Amino acid sequence: MAESRPMPRLFIVRHGETEWRHTGLSDIPLTERGKEQILASAPQFVGDGLLLDPKNICTALVSPRQRAHTTFHLLFQHIGTLPNHVLTEEVAEWNYGDYEGLKPAEIKALNPGWKIWDDGCPGGESVQEMQDRVDAVIKKVREYHRQYKEEGANTRDVLIVAHGHFSRVLISRWIQFPLCLGTHFNVEPGSLAILSYNHNSLAEPALNGLNIAAKLK
Repeated sequence: MAESRPMPRLFIVRHGETEWRHTGLSDIPLTERGKEQILASAPQFVGDGLLLDPKNICTALVSPRQRAHTTFHLLFQHIGTLPNHVLTEEVAEWNYGDYEGLKPAEIKALNPGWKIWDDGCPGGESVQEMQDRVDAVIKKVREYHRQYKEEGANTRDVLIVAHGHFSRVLISRWIQFPLCLGTHFNVEPGSLAILSYNHNSLAEPALNGLNIAAKLK
């Protein structure tokens, strides 16, 4: 019975720490601290009976940038197996276009009034393009969830390993807010967010947890 199945979830992991710049397409590595963040969280959150239980993960969508797929591999390396996954540009970072590789102060010098949430990225993705891409990902995830909840197909959860702006947009759109309200969600490097539903209803998407992470010493 659909009513007896626990509600499906979408887990979002932001990759670990990198050098702080606007890096959408640039393929930069994790810092050593970034690797430590993920390795500290992995045994607490990944494994049998834990939040990220591989037997519950229907699929994982992983950004092709090395900082994301390295994060994905580090999360699961202690259990020796990876869940079903695909590297896909669907969950890549916002394409920053002309601002790729620049620090915030450098962008401010070029365009003092720029706000990505309102203006998008010249030479990259507009606000509408970013919203359309994220909405398409949400539609795909919700179909996995519908099949599980209503038909007993697949397994319970979906995992996305991606980036800061992408994750903030996804959270905002998941709970049916305008994209621009993503500015109010702080998504820390190496952290886990949980999206699901209220009242046992797939029609009531909800934010269940944000910035879940192990504390580094």
